[in-house]
Amino acid sequence: MSSALTFRSTKYLSSGFGRTEDLAGLTKPSLAEALKVGYRHVDTAQMYKNERIVGECIRESGIPREEIFLTSKVPNWDAGYDKASQAVDLSLNTLGFDYLDLYLIHSPPNGTQLRVDTYKALINAKKAGKVRDIGVSNYNIHHLEEIKSAGLEPPAVNQVELHPFCQQKSIVDYCNAHDIIVEAYCSIVRGAMDHPVVASIAKKHNKDLAQILLRWSLQRGFVPLMRSSNMVRIRSNADLYDFDLDADDMRQLDGLDKGSAGAVSWNPVDVA
Repeated sequence: MSSALTFRSTKYLSSGFGRTEDLAGLTKPSLAEALKVGYRHVDTAQMYKNERIVGECIRESGIPREEIFLTSKVPNWDAGYDKASQAVDLSLNTLGFDYLDLYLIHSPPNGTQLRVDTYKALINAKKAGKVRDIGVSNYNIHHLEEIKSAGLEPPAVNQVELHPFCQQKSIVDYCNAHDIIVEAYCSIVRGAMDHPVVASIAKKHNKDLAQILLRWSLQRGFVPLMRSSNMVRIRSNADLYDFDLDADDMRQLDGLDKGSAGAVSWNPVDVA
């Protein structure tokens, strides 16, 4: 794989910290704690309305910018070449940095040409040095095939909902076959934290349920993204590297897949 995410990955970059909307002023303290305990992969988006806070927090942390892997995303309403080009500049200005490590299309716009034009804007932003790698989010196989058919460079990353209950196997298989890194959001799946299979494996390893779900993602080769406003949880979710799930653990977790019925978020992979 030729992505900077792969080349620069450490144990801190192989999982990431993200925040959605800053509903209660929680982004800054949460991200500050995440950086303090070792996270260096930060995921944000224009849609989350927290890029300014994320930029401030990174600067205030004292951690050199080059040690942070920073991702943002162009929102669906800025689809198209011109709007997406402007969206890149807006993200940079709002964050207060002169480059992003990774910039994604947040979800597939409606229509092949609009998707291709949006992606071309990201390619040119990369050529201009504004972003170091580009990718997509919530893209299904036919969306990825459009990029290939247009003769464009492949995305470095496809970020999709992934956890034992929604494994999106066909998308994952395609990405693996085409050297596209798979980032997993909703890794700590809401509403399934008390599942008896997950609970029994957590007890076996003396770990909490979230750690088991995140570890499953890591061992499947994904880059799991977590978010939390709980300081204890932020610290424990970073503690994933002193144990392994064995083959039986993985078999049990793999067996929980419910396909699209297991999705817990809006999952736009089937946009036409």
